[in-house]
Formats: sequence, C-alpha cells, structure tokens
Amino acid sequence: MTVSKAALSPARSWWAIFIFMIALMFNYLDRQLLTLLVTPIKADLDVSDTQISLLVGFAFVLFYVLAGIPVARLVDRGPRKWIVGFGIFFWSVMTAACGLAHSFLQLALARMGVGIGESCNAPATYSMTSDMFAREKLAQPMSVIGIGVVAGSGMALLVGGWLITWLTDLGPQNFPVVGTLKPWQMTFVIVGLPGVLWALLLLATVPEPPRREAPGAQTPSFVDVVRFLWGLGATYVPMFLANGIKAMLSFGIAIWSPVFFERKFGFAPGEPGPILGIISLVVSPIGLVLGGYIANRMAAAGYKDANMRMVWLVTMPLIPVAIFYPLVDNVTVAFALFGASLFLGSLGSGPANAAIQAVTPGRMRGTTTALYIAIYNVIGYGLGPLVVGMLNDNVFGEAGVGYSMAGLACFAGPAGLTMAWLALKPYLRAVEAAEARGD
Repeated sequence: MTVSKAALSPARSWWAIFIFMIALMFNYLDRQLLTLLVTPIKADLDVSDTQISLLVGFAFVLFYVLAGIPVARLVDRGPRKWIVGFGIFFWSVMTAACGLAHSFLQLALARMGVGIGESCNAPATYSMTSDMFAREKLAQPMSVIGIGVVAGSGMALLVGGWLITWLTDLGPQNFPVVGTLKPWQMTFVIVGLPGVLWALLLLATVPEPPRREAPGAQTPSFVDVVRFLWGLGATYVPMFLANGIKAMLSFGIAIWSPVFFERKFGFAPGEPGPILGIISLVVSPIGLVLGGYIANRMAAAGYKDANMRMVWLVTMPLIPVAIFYPLVDNVTVAFALFGASLFLGSLGSGPANAAIQAVTPGRMRGTTTALYIAIYNVIGYGLGPLVVGMLNDNVFGEAGVGYSMAGLACFAGPAGLTMAWLALKPYLRAVEAAEARGD
C-alpha cells in the first residue's frame, strides 16, 4: 500500500480522531460489559469472585499482551488503519461469542479472543494520532480519543444495565442453531455485533497518515527498541509504573462498583448500571477534555513536562476520594464520590498517553505503546480487579466488597503518586532530547 506524503488536513485528522474515539468506546463497552453481569454469571456458571476477576482481567489481559508485541511490530512497519480495522472486527465477534458460552472455560476462551482483537487498537491508533498532530498539541486529541474509554465504560453500565433488566424480564429465548440463550448471554451478543459495522466505516473513511519522522528513518528491530527504552529507563520505568498503578486503582474500583452497590445498598443485578453510566458519561468527558486543555496550556506557558506533571497533580486529590468512596453508608454520597473519582482520574488520562508518545521516536511508537499497554493492562486491568476479588473471597467476604476496594486504594494511590513524582525530572530531559532529534 502506497502512503501519500501529503500532510492530512485538520478536518480529516479530526474525523479520524472521532472514528478512533468511537472505536475505543466499543473497545471498552465490550471489555467491561461483564462487570454488570457478575451476579447472573456467578449463579449460572457457579464461579467465585476470584474467578470473576480472572474473567474480567487476566483471561483478557494474557492474550492481549501475547498478541500485542507482534501486532506492534506490524504497526511500526505497515498500514496501521488495516490493523485497527481488523482488530475492531475480531474483538466484536468474540464479544458476541461470550454470549454463546456455557462454562467458565468457554467464557474464558472468548475473553481471550477479545483480548487478541483489542491488542490491535492502541498501538496503531496512538501511532497514527502522533503523526497527525504536533507534539505540543498532542494532549488534546489524545484526550478526545480517551473519551471513548469513559464513553464505553459508561455505555457498558447504561446500555448494559438497561439491556440486562429488559432481557431478564423477557427471560431465556430459543434461537436457531445456538439454542437457548439466557439474558446475560443475549446481552453479550447484542452489544458485540455493532462493532463489525464500525470497522468497515473506519476502513472506508480514515486515511493512513504520513509518518512524522527524521529523514531516512528506518524501522528499528525489537531489540533496538528495548535498548532505547532501557537507556531511558529513568524516564520510562516510573512513567509506565505510575500509569499502570493508577489504572490498578481506577479499574479495581470501577469494575467492582456495580457489585458494590448491589451488595451494600440492595440494588438488583443491573439496576445500578444506568445511574453509574450516566454519571460516567457526564463527568469523565469533561475531565478528559479539561485535562488535555490544561496540559496544552501548561506546555504553552513553558512547562515541557506538562503531560507528566498533570498525572502527578491529579493523583493527589484522587487518593482520599478513592479511599472514602466505598466506605460511606449513604447511597447518594457514594454515587457522588464515584463521580468525583472518575472525574479526577480522567483529568490525567490524555496527558499520560501523550507523555509516552511525545518522547518516543516515530518508528518505535507502536512497539513502545504495546509494551506500555502490556504493563498497563497486567497491573491495571489484571491485578486491580483480582486484588479486590481475592480480598472478597479470603478476607472481607462478599458483603465486605467496599473494604476490599478501599484497601486497594490505600496501597495503589500512594504508590502511583510516588512513581509519577519520580518520573518528572527524567521526563523533562527526555522531552528535550526528543526536540533535539526532531522526530
């Protein structure tokens, strides 16, 4: 495929950002739908909270990570939009396949398939975005793409909650070929299929941008990329860990929030979903856009470390909110603190992604992003829910899920803040080095 060297117009660039944002929405919608279906899945498949955590986290993350590195090598070499398009198609089909599972093993295998498909998205999307916008303006489009994360999570709660309530009233249904499907299974099938159409729209309308890189740049080997990152370990290690541990806090709490409201305040399965979804859809996009705007303004004011500085600053107020949210006994206050935690967490999301892209050479971005996403998902999406589930099963019991969530926050919050602080000075030096390279 021949790639035009002409720069994309702002209109075409922002159209691509819109397509990426909705694709990421489907990504997180499909990924997090399971969090609303914990109660019926536990009843039908006879699984524990720890096994649920594995389905939510490591069954997904394991193959996400295994597929991510070879996919990233393709991103650094080939046509990135085709990689994104295939990924959307595959993870959507595998989400629908989750609805055909009749055992823990079958559901785990389908979740692994979702992970393989979703591993195609972030490296290619972020690499393309970095070639569409200048470094000093990168935080804002990254934050807009990040709206897809919170929109998907919110839609999983809102649409998933409405669907499971409606389908529960409808009861199990018989279908040709696949036989009888229960309400939670039909929810997966209905939510999974629209992503197939979005994959086709992306392939038809999103252009492949010319790569923004130094003249004569070649795609480095995987060993060369690792050697480059190791040489800047003082920058990348605390930056990766800060974002991963912060994700551990965010995902661990967010994923167990529907179950928290069911067990502590007596909501029916799926019932808290629409409320949590509306809160997420209102506060998180505001936080994402505001976070990107503030980071851009800080950069314009001369703070070259603006992106990483934002991650550090917003983690400070997030810690007490995350600790007290699951401990309160008033349901209204609990919903309000849930919204506050989402808002504070979303402020640093776009700058966190922009920080990594801004200091990484163009032909290394796909591989670097895949390595980052692997760490991010193993720590955040794997360990976060698992820690809460294991505390539920072994320490506090099912009714004590709030204490498990608070316990996670007491550890992950300060640890993430410390890592972000350690990254600040090395990150500033890395930004200056990237400016000197001209990539």
